[in-house]
Amino acid sequence: MKKIKIFFTLLGSVALLGFQSCLDYDIPTDDFDQTEIKVDDTIYHGAADSIDYMKSISEEGLDAAIQALNTSFRQARGGIYAMRGGKEGQMPGAHSYQRQFSLGPDNYAQFSVVPHSDFMYGELRHIYAVSPDFNPGPFSCYEISKNVFVPLLNRPEIDSIPEMKAIFLLLFNYASQEIADLYGPFPYVDFKANKQSSPFTYNDLRTIYVNIKANVDTVLKCLHYFDQKPEWYKSKVKGQMSQHLSDLSMMKATNVETWIRFANSFKLRMAMHIVKVDKTMAKEWAEEAVRDGVIESTDDEIGLRPMYLGMTHPLLEITNTWGDSRLSASFESLLKSLNHPYADYVFEKNGNAFVNKTTGEATPANTRIIGMREGVTPGTGQAAGSNPYSGCSKLSAQVFAGYAPPLYLMKMSEVDFLRAEGHLYGWDMGGSESFFYNRGLDNAYLEDRDMKMASTYVTRLDEYKNLETPVAYTYIDPQGIVNNEPSVTQIGVKWNDGDTPEIKLEKIITQKYIAAYPYSYEPWVDMRRTGYPKVFPVINPGNGDGSLSDGDLIRRMPFPNTDDASIRDIQTTGLKALGGADLQATRLWWDIDQPNF
Repeated sequence: MKKIKIFFTLLGSVALLGFQSCLDYDIPTDDFDQTEIKVDDTIYHGAADSIDYMKSISEEGLDAAIQALNTSFRQARGGIYAMRGGKEGQMPGAHSYQRQFSLGPDNYAQFSVVPHSDFMYGELRHIYAVSPDFNPGPFSCYEISKNVFVPLLNRPEIDSIPEMKAIFLLLFNYASQEIADLYGPFPYVDFKANKQSSPFTYNDLRTIYVNIKANVDTVLKCLHYFDQKPEWYKSKVKGQMSQHLSDLSMMKATNVETWIRFANSFKLRMAMHIVKVDKTMAKEWAEEAVRDGVIESTDDEIGLRPMYLGMTHPLLEITNTWGDSRLSASFESLLKSLNHPYADYVFEKNGNAFVNKTTGEATPANTRIIGMREGVTPGTGQAAGSNPYSGCSKLSAQVFAGYAPPLYLMKMSEVDFLRAEGHLYGWDMGGSESFFYNRGLDNAYLEDRDMKMASTYVTRLDEYKNLETPVAYTYIDPQGIVNNEPSVTQIGVKWNDGDTPEIKLEKIITQKYIAAYPYSYEPWVDMRRTGYPKVFPVINPGNGDGSLSDGDLIRRMPFPNTDDASIRDIQTTGLKALGGADLQATRLWWDIDQPNF
């Protein structure tokens, strides 16, 4: 007989305090290889913001922390995948990606339209319809990430590897900022502290943004200090970075400089979001970010690369196999007006013939790329005979399967367009508007970076950059259900230092929008805060929650939670934090209705 210690975690309210009980038992040990068994289900709280990056640790202590966190790190990898359509710890897949992007934000940014209303698990009868089945989609994916990042950030062992804690804190904040810009206020502080149950306190967007920025600054201090650590420590930590973070930054995961540049680029993005509501703070954040170093090379981009992960971009299955997404009329018109290369190779021409219901005129199959007007009543089913909208343009399988577009968190072209915009406001962005605008165009193609030389965009880049005036273009509805619409794009591509600030801004945001495709979150933010790019008005916008009128753009997604406890929290603190009713027309904190200049 040998006395051993068994640690039990008590459940209920005591567990929330991280309380453990230790009891001594006399147990036969002939069948045990160890003399201590620990069953630790403790829920830790409140340590996520704190990073003691100057902490000294022994090599044995570091090894113990790495061993203790191995499972948590592997689970966190699933949280990374969930940021771009992963679930159940798996790499991004079509079902989750569709709920996160294709059934909501992709349509709000007017990249695409859902061509049919009927689904096995819900229905969507209008581009702005608030479906209880689909509206929570982005938030559900965020919860997957949050539910693995936050417990890791609050575990005491992670304090022994501060650089890993810093990067996962950065990723948690990145995902939190995305979700705040979709829905508005949410319990950011409670979530980060690993609070387990209601009541939750909803934080307003200013509080969320300021807290995120403070966390980013802490992350940067930690990562900058890394060079002062012992070589054995740096070697082992880089091994952990390579093992658990390489999916996001293929060849540079162990380069701390890459994560510093990502953090600063993220700060720059947030700065531009708040330029109307607090220009002084926006300037401070933006100049800090650029001064400390943002992404300057495609080698430092952050994202998931299907070519190296052995997967296909989920959008291809959603669009071409399932028939659940089609090119929008606004995106068609924009690409054709600018003679953009994507119009000739990223989208297929119409998959079936159309007949104009008014004139009887036929549009044969494979005639041209055809988008679907935003807000028209979608058809039923995917068969061309019963639903002609299924014949609108799909994606090119060659491009999305063969050229493997990455699923970016931060693309170099976005950073350059952000810097070009910042210079418009008179900020020190380390270069001129024309330099960053043109370099942004140079790296805007959607193909994987290793497929650059195969890109039609790249081969036609010089021609594209020199387009001074838009091409006359009219969107023609092949069914004749809606009126033909002349393009609303009245700018060219070529940079002109003599243009007004407003025209310069429109050029910058329009090209940033195209470069982001198919990622829709940031383009929808830009549409709300700047009004660019110009798009066709959504038909019957009041068919959403009734708060939008003709000509209005959706300003936010309604709160996603419908359980009784969440509804009480929304009524108690959520609506006050929002500053308005829980409607699609309610503007978020940074979405100020005033001129750009």
